[in-house]
Amino acid sequence: MVSTLSFGQIVHKKKLSMLGSPFEITVIAKDSVEGNYFANLAVAEVKRIENQISDWIPTTQISEINKNAGIKPIPVDDEVFELVVRAIKISKLTNGAFDISYASMDKIWKFDGSMTEIPSPEAIKKSVEKIGYQKIILDEKRKTIFLKDEGMKLGLGGIGQGYIADKVKALLQSKGCSSGIVNVSGDINTWGKQLDGKPWTIGIVNPMNKNKVFATFPIDDSAVETSGSYEKFVKFNGIRYSHIIDPRTGYPATGIVSVSVFAKQTEVADALATGIFVLGVDVGIDLINQIKGVECIIVDDKGKIHASKGIDLQNYSSSNKN
Repeated sequence: MVSTLSFGQIVHKKKLSMLGSPFEITVIAKDSVEGNYFANLAVAEVKRIENQISDWIPTTQISEINKNAGIKPIPVDDEVFELVVRAIKISKLTNGAFDISYASMDKIWKFDGSMTEIPSPEAIKKSVEKIGYQKIILDEKRKTIFLKDEGMKLGLGGIGQGYIADKVKALLQSKGCSSGIVNVSGDINTWGKQLDGKPWTIGIVNPMNKNKVFATFPIDDSAVETSGSYEKFVKFNGIRYSHIIDPRTGYPATGIVSVSVFAKQTEVADALATGIFVLGVDVGIDLINQIKGVECIIVDDKGKIHASKGIDLQNYSSSNKN
């Protein structure tokens, strides 16, 4: 889609489904030819990375690591190695609330309406036996990754989409695209300004009232990721269990319905949002308050909004803009 505006520039948008999720790229370009060129570069970059890090494409390096769990280390490209190194750092930072070996989990919780009772404590405990970022062995010199236990699996779903958004941004900037916004299934990164000179903005919706944006934020050469459990959850005995599972215990996260994390890199926002979901409101906000350059907004399961210390919701609330 192309919309023409002044200054001899246009806003060029492309939407499609990639990685099994919605993908949208918006760029400011001099004409539709340049806009198409940038959009096609973005799509090619998504496919390139997907073919390196997806755990459901059997030929990727991550799939090769998973196939050889408990057998042998697998050499990988620097890019994949460094991404796993950073993912392990966030696993440590969140005390395992975010863990890239979460793909080893037995999927005993169903969020399609078919569950009639909570799985047994034994089944829940057994479901996470193979998880543990501490059992990922990295060889810095040889650039190999080895999963100690047979049946272990890496899954970069909780960080990969954010990483892709960052890489698309970096590539387009290097090719002369001065302004744009990339959205990989809710992982959003921006650069430059809109045609009217204003920063790109995003609205945060309260999941308890999805028609209402409660705050609008300028996103100036930075990123935001929103994770929500408002569509995928189960309820037993009045307790709402989200589809985001605590990899340390096997139990679903409770107490939070939405987390938005603001950071310079989407990759960081993506991984931390998952971790905060599991850690809960108080521990999550406390963690974010200790990380420079990162902020968050949490909506709890009562609809109450919480923000880290760097965000004054009064400044951004939609009610102030009417």
